[in-house]
Amino acid sequence: MNKLVAKILAILGVKSSRTKNVTKHVLLSFIYKGGHVIATFLLIPLTISYLDTENYGIWLTISSFISWFSFFDVGLGNGLRNKYAEARAKDDIESAKGYVSTAYYTIGSICFVFFFLSLLFGYFINWTEVFNTEFALEEELRLLMPIVFGCFSLQLIVKLVASIYLADQNHSISGKINFITAFSSLVVIWFLTMTSKSSLLLFGIVFSLLPVLVFLIFNVYAFSGRYREFTPRTKYWKKVFFKDIFGLGLTFFIIQLSVVVLNTTDNFIITQLFGPKDVVPYNLAYKYIGISLMLCTMTFTPFWSSITDAYAKGELGWIKKSMGMLQKFSLLVVGLIVILIFFSSIAYGLLSDYKVEVPIKLTLFMASYFGLMVLFVPYTFFLNGIGKIKIQMYATAFAALINIPLSIILVKHFDMGTEGVIFATFLGTLPNLVLFPIQYKKLVNQKATGIWNR
Repeated sequence: MNKLVAKILAILGVKSSRTKNVTKHVLLSFIYKGGHVIATFLLIPLTISYLDTENYGIWLTISSFISWFSFFDVGLGNGLRNKYAEARAKDDIESAKGYVSTAYYTIGSICFVFFFLSLLFGYFINWTEVFNTEFALEEELRLLMPIVFGCFSLQLIVKLVASIYLADQNHSISGKINFITAFSSLVVIWFLTMTSKSSLLLFGIVFSLLPVLVFLIFNVYAFSGRYREFTPRTKYWKKVFFKDIFGLGLTFFIIQLSVVVLNTTDNFIITQLFGPKDVVPYNLAYKYIGISLMLCTMTFTPFWSSITDAYAKGELGWIKKSMGMLQKFSLLVVGLIVILIFFSSIAYGLLSDYKVEVPIKLTLFMASYFGLMVLFVPYTFFLNGIGKIKIQMYATAFAALINIPLSIILVKHFDMGTEGVIFATFLGTLPNLVLFPIQYKKLVNQKATGIWNR
């Protein structure tokens, strides 16, 4: 694999060591993400066949509901990523050790409290009402939800290893982990279809536990080898390190919380307004057109920590050149979205085994939303990389605040159907297309002042 990547780099004429590393991991990310996408889409018909459309819709809603609680890491993952990268760029090993241990033990404590509270309050919640489903599933949901919450809490802790790899400019690690998880899920669910009856409980346990196991293996591998000296220890936890990563992490936390609200409340809104079955075509369109954003994320993610490193060393020329490439790539992906629209009916049929029908209007609205995202996402990665994210925080918080009421208004008063839900998200994120490029130009030309420099 490494020899193949080296040959491709030589053909492309890439010479800069940082650019070589980024390009290498972009290529690896495409390979891993390609496998992840294939495995994910193969899972859709397999899952629908195993659970049926309604139970699959319930699981999608549960997944979205649980994702709301990802804010319990209070942005420490991204804070660790930036601060660890800065410490390593300055060859400050002691600070790097402190950031790793502080992040692990802080999130570990938060997750312990979160899991305890979820057990305490979850017992009194009628989950069939929350997910708008039949009473017969009450006992199954009552057993499933504590398991889902428990696995989610563990995942928040063990996934910090990805932040360390990313900060160390091992940019393809997320793609590798996602591919292994998706492929493992595909194999296990296929095995379940062959050996057991349909069970939302069993399905939920598998999908909740597998990511934890994969991340746990990577933790053991990392801290017994390459990152042995950074193994989390209580003696490295210090208040000064907490302030550093929490200060930046708190802003990331607000952004992360806002993004979670934007990306996950849609399934819940549709479940409440239309029913679980309508979540499936919406989610199918979201995943299909979302291939465009996946491509951008695969390409742009390696630049995050590389931009952190370059900005810390004052290498603005490399940043400008790299951003120019990312902007051109975004325009190419917009063209891809148009192609995806033309082939959407065929794709939906193949992906759902012709069991799910997606209206063309929903596809067009979904394409508009992802087209918008693709155009401003290069600037998001730049701003995240250098930690100048105040404007991004306010913009995403605004979008999150108006998303639910605007979705309800568009559905109930303008009779837009499920496409009104994604249109509300589109309207909320539209200002980003203006604000983020302006801030980028001010920062890269060293003319940013006030909030533009925060």
